[in-house]
Amino acid sequence: MTPRQRLTVQPHDDYALIGTQACGPLREEDKMKVYVLGASVAALCATGAVAGGIERNSNNYGLLYEDGNQIELTFAHISPTVKGKYVGGGSTGDMAGDYTSTGVAYKTDITDQLSFGLYFNDGYGADSTYSEGFYTGLNAEWDSTQTAVILKYQATDRISVYGGVRYVESSADITIPDQMIRKPYEDGAAQATAGAAAAEAAYGPADPRTIGAQQLAAQLNAVATSTDSLEFTAQAEKDGRFGYVLGAAYEIPDIALRVGLTWQSAITHEFDTTENSFGFGVIGVESTTEIEMPQSVALDFQTGVAKDTLVFGQVKWVEWSKWEVRTQEYETVTGDAITGIDDDVITWQLGVGRRFSDEFSGFARVTYEKSNGGIASRLAPTDGRISLGVGGTYTDGAMKLRGGIEFAKLGDAEDGSGTKFESNTLMGIGAAMTFAF
Repeated sequence: MTPRQRLTVQPHDDYALIGTQACGPLREEDKMKVYVLGASVAALCATGAVAGGIERNSNNYGLLYEDGNQIELTFAHISPTVKGKYVGGGSTGDMAGDYTSTGVAYKTDITDQLSFGLYFNDGYGADSTYSEGFYTGLNAEWDSTQTAVILKYQATDRISVYGGVRYVESSADITIPDQMIRKPYEDGAAQATAGAAAAEAAYGPADPRTIGAQQLAAQLNAVATSTDSLEFTAQAEKDGRFGYVLGAAYEIPDIALRVGLTWQSAITHEFDTTENSFGFGVIGVESTTEIEMPQSVALDFQTGVAKDTLVFGQVKWVEWSKWEVRTQEYETVTGDAITGIDDDVITWQLGVGRRFSDEFSGFARVTYEKSNGGIASRLAPTDGRISLGVGGTYTDGAMKLRGGIEFAKLGDAEDGSGTKFESNTLMGIGAAMTFAF
């Protein structure tokens, strides 16, 4: 009976690596450097558009195409502003918290054809807190760490395959305040009371239909007028699971052309969950909650188009419609899931990189996700987005330092109670440092 909430509180987490996709030099007069550029840009841009949902970071599998031993450190700080206006007036306050995302990756060559990659980052995350008006006290958190071990085999100078395993460890907490659970019962009690009165007038006080309507009204009124708190909390303890990665790429090094396709399997957590709601008699109830972290498919491309100029892009699909948090006691009480995502997400990205000198290069890119319409979740009150990012790379011998900034316009949305979330934005800054040795 309570409105369905969605935990997708950071709908634009693909900014976790912004600024790290600086596209390196393209030199027509030096084919080896052209090839190195192609590998470098693939490494930096292949994971530049982490798709929707609660994804904050992704594994830079393109690092496997860099020469020799490599260590890459990444950092980003994301600052969304998401506010809504209630139907009766007043603001929800900014419900989307700032966050910082970090990552470490290592790559080495085992043989001339076989390479090894190791990745650590905070793959998924969410942080939502309402501080003003009727939604005050509604909050949700999701924390994850991601580790991956990947091997790449260079079958020919143009064809390569890669794959391995990744391990995701997550935990989650959510609180739904008393007033948000109580209000549907109050509305239901009022409707049931009116229905009972109408049934009595139509059928008489002894009619089974009248008695049934009166019993329903009494049950709903008992909850609506309870002096006990109806606040609901659920805590999912840390759980780790394995998934798989498979990919392949085709390259033409002379023109820095590379097209790659990467699949990541779904990962299903089995959380030990503790639920509490004193008003419903749910006190420290333990159960197991299965939550699927969705599979994804990413198509990356890049090509040189002129001297020192490269065009790159990505289309990434993530099956977020499979992601749902449905705990045992909450479903028993309300008949619904705590949170879920209704639609899969397709993220489009297109950019251009330009080399200005042996030390400096820059890039610009546009990222787009369409709006799906419908009723928005209070924990994900945006619908689609478009963003622009710019950045650059400084190269000094074996070190590359990359940085950038990205600005996004988040799509307007309206939740089930008519609260409108409009003119919201997101700003992110990012940096990465790569050492060859």
